[in-house]
Amino acid sequence: MGTAVVTPPVRTPYGFTPYVLTVDAGLRDLRAADHLLRTFAAELPLTVGGFGCTHLVRGERPRVVVSLAPESGEEPDDVRARLVAMGYEATEGAPDAVGRAVLYRGVDVLRGTLSVEEVLSVSAIDRVAVLGTTGQPDPATRLVTHSHVRPLWQSGELVLTAMPAAGGALVPFEVPDPTPCCADH
Repeated sequence: MGTAVVTPPVRTPYGFTPYVLTVDAGLRDLRAADHLLRTFAAELPLTVGGFGCTHLVRGERPRVVVSLAPESGEEPDDVRARLVAMGYEATEGAPDAVGRAVLYRGVDVLRGTLSVEEVLSVSAIDRVAVLGTTGQPDPATRLVTHSHVRPLWQSGELVLTAMPAAGGALVPFEVPDPTPCCADH
């Protein structure tokens, strides 16, 4: 069905973590990959402090793979065994040094409107970057989440890219239901 990859403790985009498990289920879009990660979160013994990310694979067979970085050192063997039982193969390697975080500490509380300071204090997000600006937003700036917050790993930091919205607020750059290109044709 897919491939799971286990790597030993190394510095990853997720910080120092005992293991990263990568699953290649041959997915073609981010929405399906998000769904797979939420399924894994519901069915696998993952801790709150771990990460679940999507990674774009280019080349002859473009696809989206997902990675899981459990928080504890004991968990990966349990997670790996469950993935194998679900039909995924286990091999060595990691997808890449970047990723789009779907599962991370605090993702469940990033709902509605929060200040940038609240986002940073209740989640694993390290910083908020605003398109078209060079500095950091004021900590009191409101962020309207639309319950869809997908930060990216950049140089070892989990960074949420946001854009200006009405009334001086910010919104995440990635919207929950994007309009497909050429939707009106």
